[in-house]
Amino acid sequence: MIKKFVGITILLALGIALVINVLDLNNKETSGPNLVDVTGDTSVEGVTIVSPGTNGLNVGDQAPEFELPLLNGDVVKLSDLKGKKVLINFWATWCPPCKEEMPEMQQLYEEYGDDITIIAINATGSERNESAVRDFIDEYGYTFPVAIDKNNDTTDNYMAYTIPTSYFIGTDGVIQVPRKVGPMTYDFMVEMMNSLN
Repeated sequence: MIKKFVGITILLALGIALVINVLDLNNKETSGPNLVDVTGDTSVEGVTIVSPGTNGLNVGDQAPEFELPLLNGDVVKLSDLKGKKVLINFWATWCPPCKEEMPEMQQLYEEYGDDITIIAINATGSERNESAVRDFIDEYGYTFPVAIDKNNDTTDNYMAYTIPTSYFIGTDGVIQVPRKVGPMTYDFMVEMMNSLN
């Protein structure tokens, strides 16, 4: 009898806590972009894939080294790109804002591929499998380099807790402009590229 009473009391307390949390969430006013909606609404600024507890890397920080396989079979190592302007973009196939910016990134690659190296790092640890990434790239005909981050180690090192997140790295290997969270436009990418040295 006592066990039943204790069990019912615990369940009742959990139910009350759940109702309070749901009501609290509904009553909070939200400001800024919706960072968790993955319903296909491309007006969403970004999609949180990890709890956002930090501000990411900052201007003046050395870009963390990485070595990742590319979809084409090659390997990209950031230190091999020293002396070049680099755009690193963290994305996923299921992310609507990522899909929004990819045609613009393709345009940048086609028009300025000799002036800036684009590395689109897929947060593959959040995907169904690597084949989903390959199928997505093939379906849309994107030709910029796509790196596979199988365990999201590089994504975590760059603190890309919301995707898409992009970093612009100067020829010295240093992050030279504030990171961009959310989809980029072609004009924004060109402006950031031109601001790098």
